[in-house]
Amino acid sequence: MPDHRPNILFILSDDHAAHAMSCYGSTINRTPHLDRIATEGVRFDQADCTNALCAPSRAAILTGAHSHRNGMMTLTTSFDSAQPTFPALLQASGYRTALFGKWHLGHGDGHDPVGFDEWQVLDGQGDYDDPELIGPDGRTQHTGYVTDILTDLALDWLAEQPDDQPWLLLLWHKAPHRRWFPGPQEQHLYEGATFPEPETLFDDYAHRSSAAAEAAIRVGRDLDELDVKTTIPQFDSPEERTSWFYQRYITDYLRCVAGIDRTTGRLLDHLDQTGQTEHTLVTYASDQGFFLGDHGYFDKRFMYTDSLRIPLVMRYPTEIPAGTVTDDLALNLDLAQTFLDYAGVPAPERMQGASLRPLARGESPQGWREHIYYRYWEHLKAGVGAHVGVRTHRYKLIHYYGQALGVTGAIDDPRTPEWELFDLESDPLELHSVHDDPAYTQVRAELTTLLLSAIEDADDVPPPSLDPLAS
Repeated sequence: MPDHRPNILFILSDDHAAHAMSCYGSTINRTPHLDRIATEGVRFDQADCTNALCAPSRAAILTGAHSHRNGMMTLTTSFDSAQPTFPALLQASGYRTALFGKWHLGHGDGHDPVGFDEWQVLDGQGDYDDPELIGPDGRTQHTGYVTDILTDLALDWLAEQPDDQPWLLLLWHKAPHRRWFPGPQEQHLYEGATFPEPETLFDDYAHRSSAAAEAAIRVGRDLDELDVKTTIPQFDSPEERTSWFYQRYITDYLRCVAGIDRTTGRLLDHLDQTGQTEHTLVTYASDQGFFLGDHGYFDKRFMYTDSLRIPLVMRYPTEIPAGTVTDDLALNLDLAQTFLDYAGVPAPERMQGASLRPLARGESPQGWREHIYYRYWEHLKAGVGAHVGVRTHRYKLIHYYGQALGVTGAIDDPRTPEWELFDLESDPLELHSVHDDPAYTQVRAELTTLLLSAIEDADDVPPPSLDPLAS
């Protein structure tokens, strides 16, 4: 008897900011094929990650569990591939499964991908041009541009799948991760264009913690010749240097995004041409957000909105009404339970998310979460201090606890603990912390209590700086 459960295509990019997708209101680029998923399905306008780093985010997506539970707190901690993941559970339930692209969770010694009938992954970050891919049988050198190569592999695999068995395909791109090298079809895109500068490109980091000023991810100061692939001229001012770097880095970044959009169109066309569109759940997301010059930054890591927020769009014509938009709070660790739900597979109790399926239908379930919990563990890498926080629809509380806590990949260089509290309604750009404002005394107390409760609910261990508050 044929298995009528939906096929699942999950396209994941690396560092693609939601505000670099036109369906999210981008003013600097257009992404028609990615927009098509949202137009024909659902767009999640309040989707966040739980740890804005590549490997920790991917581990959270696979396991449906926070970093402290899945073991991947930083870029250099270890991922145990034997722990329950949604691909392994779907494979065990009868799905054909494949992974092509960026894994970034280690190789060998229990770190290789598990739960896939076929997999070919980059070695660490991998290369944009002529990448080497690792599979069960060893390494294979490929010629060409990585986004195109991975898409070709995905399409070739899809062409081989039987009609009577559902499939799960993970196409996990390298792009648009730093350093940015666009493919041949996008090399001259935006040539001669001048992009509008973000409103906070020249942020002075006043009214916030010292962590904001200490971060070594400033566009004008911390990008270099390898990022812009040209000799750096002399500048008359730091502002002139920042503007010059911004124009060059954002151009190549958006070119890389355009490559993902174009190849996503190839996959959607394939589903149309093979009659699989109606019974395929298509999901596009990024592992975290990215600063596009916002606050003068590139990179991610912070709990600030541009880094925290992820693009997340899904299409399943059989069930999801076209043009659905939801403002309910979603997390990247919800995806594991969402895919399992669509496949009719029970989620393990260790998973900590919730299925997004009702939200995708346009429903707002009673008791749905009213806050999200975030923790960044990699203390002082790129100068960003370790922090923990919660956000509601209106407020965000961030605590920089100033310690490495013995976590692999963090730098043992203590800082004085600090706090930030933002009123996202009156200050959506997060420029002015109101943590010490007497008018927010009650809000601060409520959010602090909520943070302690969120740590406990996540079965996490609070940093020592919170001990006096927990007593």
